[in-house]
Amino acid sequence: MTAVAIPKLDQPRTLKRSMRVVGGLLLTLSGVSPASSVFVAVPDVIGQAGTGAFLSMFIGAVLAIPIAYVYAELASAFPIAGGEYSMVGRTLGPASGFVMLGVTVVGNMLAPALFALGASDYIADVIPGLDAKALAIAIIVAATVSAVLHIRTNAWVTGIFLLTELAALAVLTGLGFFHIARPLSEIALHPVMLEGHALHPASFSAIGLATAVSLFAYNGYGAACYFAEEMHEAPRVVARTILLALVITIVTEFVPVVAVLLAARDLKSFLGSHHPFGDFVRATGGGLLHDIISLSIALAIINAVLALILQNARFFYSTGRDNAWHGSVNMLFTITHVRFNSPWFATLVAGASAIVMCFVRLDLLLVLTGTGIIVTYAGVSLAALAGRWFGTSDHAAYRMPLFPLMPLLGLFTLGYIVYASWLDPDAGRPSLFANAAVIVLSLAYYFVFVRRRGAWILTGPDDAT
Repeated sequence: MTAVAIPKLDQPRTLKRSMRVVGGLLLTLSGVSPASSVFVAVPDVIGQAGTGAFLSMFIGAVLAIPIAYVYAELASAFPIAGGEYSMVGRTLGPASGFVMLGVTVVGNMLAPALFALGASDYIADVIPGLDAKALAIAIIVAATVSAVLHIRTNAWVTGIFLLTELAALAVLTGLGFFHIARPLSEIALHPVMLEGHALHPASFSAIGLATAVSLFAYNGYGAACYFAEEMHEAPRVVARTILLALVITIVTEFVPVVAVLLAARDLKSFLGSHHPFGDFVRATGGGLLHDIISLSIALAIINAVLALILQNARFFYSTGRDNAWHGSVNMLFTITHVRFNSPWFATLVAGASAIVMCFVRLDLLLVLTGTGIIVTYAGVSLAALAGRWFGTSDHAAYRMPLFPLMPLLGLFTLGYIVYASWLDPDAGRPSLFANAAVIVLSLAYYFVFVRRRGAWILTGPDDAT
């Protein structure tokens, strides 16, 4: 076995630019994982809102549009691997930036674990009897090893798996549209949800709460910013990548969901199922097709874990360059592999932290991640406003249309989702409290440890040595 070369500490710490739109788009969409979102996240939308999932997914898509424009402009102005905290810190100030760093750290550790644990359900359909936690850890380990390789190699690997999951969604969409059972007006104007053993009109609060889950299902199109330092002509290319990723994400998630909602014949059984899309495939396409689709979803989830670890490694690399941790940890985060130009130590930390999260209760993971996206989106929306008003983002190569409508619309809709989450005492409200605690702890760490060392100065690839 070939030994991994340990880089010298005085070698260049910059990442190598080797991708354009296609490479960045493949990695970004793999992190979004439309098939994983449809089969793993959207069932929660259906469980909360019934056929009101149509409206929840539609509202989520509408919200995604202004947020994507916000990401595109900020990433164009600050094409830096740190992502959201780099944008917020440069526009709203270092304290706000460190809050965003703290929120992102928690989300980054949790997301790969959630995806890896979710893969077990679909692999169990093909290979029953596997231990879910052991399987999740094996997936994360394999993804971490692959993530150490050259970023362009990983872009093509994720691209191959991405084609597999898009094919699965195409099959699901075809099955839905070939078995239409009700008109679109029924799910759009008269949505119903399952309460007990009966169907009742879907409530406003249920649809609103489910929108928060829809937001999570669409999330990830802005993650192209994490790969900006490895893109040629990053200020222009990263904005285009984000907007293309948004369009593809909405189409590949919303259309299949609508198709199946229109086609499900027994609404009580469909809305009460823990795996509504899998059951639909089995009922309309047979057992063999169901097993093939299940295997495709499992591969999609594994692909998403790889993409997320790649993103998280770039994030940790940037935090090291910005001296967010202890001096020796910062130095380790910024070293890159001599052959693959990857931040190999940051990659190992990204994988190890995800493995640790596999031992946290799944319901707690969901509470911690539930409204974290809302905090992140609110932060970047405020950053977009401040960047324009104070001139810190004037150099952006891309400018969003209809400013300040886009960030204001994003903030208004996020406020609606916060209200809907507050109405849910079981999951929504605890999630808001959990993320409030993360914000407080981040501020405490910043003022007690980071600020006492002096001014926290954010750097970028042009500042690295």
